[in-house]
Amino acid sequence: MQEKSIKKILEREIKNFFQVKQSTRLWHIPVLAALCIGTPLLVGLYFDSLKSGLLASLAGLVILYIPTSNSIVNRMTTLFICSFGFMISCFVGLIFSFNPLVSTIVFGIFSSIVFSINLYFKTKPPASFFFILIAALAGGMPHDIKSIPEKVGLIALGTILACTLALIYSLITKKKQEKKEGNLLPELQAKDKSSIIIESLMIGFFMFSSTLFGHLLKLQNPYWIPISCLAVMQGATLYHIWERVFHRILGTFLGLGLCWIVLSVTNTPLSICLTIITLQFIIEMLIVRHYALAVIFITPMTILLAEASNPLIQDPNLLIYTRLIDISIGSLIGAIGGWFIHHEKIRFYATNKLRNVKKSIQGK
Repeated sequence: MQEKSIKKILEREIKNFFQVKQSTRLWHIPVLAALCIGTPLLVGLYFDSLKSGLLASLAGLVILYIPTSNSIVNRMTTLFICSFGFMISCFVGLIFSFNPLVSTIVFGIFSSIVFSINLYFKTKPPASFFFILIAALAGGMPHDIKSIPEKVGLIALGTILACTLALIYSLITKKKQEKKEGNLLPELQAKDKSSIIIESLMIGFFMFSSTLFGHLLKLQNPYWIPISCLAVMQGATLYHIWERVFHRILGTFLGLGLCWIVLSVTNTPLSICLTIITLQFIIEMLIVRHYALAVIFITPMTILLAEASNPLIQDPNLLIYTRLIDISIGSLIGAIGGWFIHHEKIRFYATNKLRNVKKSIQGK
């Protein structure tokens, strides 16, 4: 009986891995995302400032938060709020990067706050992911207080471009959206506030732990571990999390192979920029259809976006080896974190403890 159940599980997983889901997502969004990412890159390249272009293009990812079924006013309001969030994330990461321990503690607290806000307002995917990603990347940058306004300004410019393109897109597709309605903000989450607090604290703790682990290992870019950890922990269920671990590690392994090929071929800044744009378009076409396939392209895209100005990119073998270790460690920590979040006994115990603390405080 046990052999039959194991066989069924394996057959189901293999079937799920090769199954591409149907999606109603329009092709407009992948094109829009590619433009928001690509335009700052090409502008930065033209002015011989690829590093600045890369930071501004990262801010262009705010376009992924555009509500597809809302009115123009609601769309732009959502993007403006998210843009402001991107700038805060960058500022928090940069201002506390003077000390690894302080930066790690603040990053954990900030991640917990950001996650709780997104959970409370029921923000759709990518939810808190890119806010935490930007904070992680900024925290890994060398501390230079004089350059903080410039870097936050580049994030602002990237979001302004994304909002401008979103407005143009919304005006072009206005007639198709007139029959659809939406709220100014996403509807409130039905979850109990105690559950939101517990889940957010767990996210913050594992963001802190994964970043600290990266610093203890003396990794050059420790932010890759919490980013991978968060990508796995955002699974909707415990099964979904373990599925994501499997998909992410397998997809990452194949993606690193693709990245090695890309780095071997793309030896000019222009070719790197064009590759990032192409990869972003492919990712947005695949992410809602098949996570593992999308990860194959996410891996080289994120490496190029984060490391294009890093001298290490000139040594593809060392870069690929380093990223494989980082992402694998992060994914495994994320699986452990996901188990804690979705373990009913732990959640029930923690929620009861929190309620008892509240009652004792109110009683006083």
